[in-house]
Amino acid sequence: MVSKGTQRKDDVAVTRAIASFTEVGWDVALPVSESARYDLIIDTGLELKRVQVKFTSTVEVDLRRIHSNSKGYAIKKYKSKDFDWLYVLKENGDEFLIREDLGGRSTIRPQPKHRLNEEGAAERSATRLEPEGT
Repeated sequence: MVSKGTQRKDDVAVTRAIASFTEVGWDVALPVSESARYDLIIDTGLELKRVQVKFTSTVEVDLRRIHSNSKGYAIKKYKSKDFDWLYVLKENGDEFLIREDLGGRSTIRPQPKHRLNEEGAAERSATRLEPEGT
């Protein structure tokens, strides 16, 4: 079961992701349905991306979906193409954007190449958030 504290951290991660994407000029939309396998829709001006948002206080990010049904709670792994990007907010404020298909995986460990910001180093910039291939 998802605790109130866990839900609050997830809410913080979603709002931080919205702020980061908005800061570089991208439009952000929220799905109306709670059953969507992603948390945000990003309009980069060239394409729409479905973004799953996660908060973590550990080195690895749990890639399971937990939802309630008539029998209680169900835990499922994400399938390929459930979302396009994974945004991760770590407890220390570091942000990561993973643009890989993570279908079927249980966890992922964000790498420096996925980092959006670096404490005391380069500031977040539009060029670091540009879609691949642009």
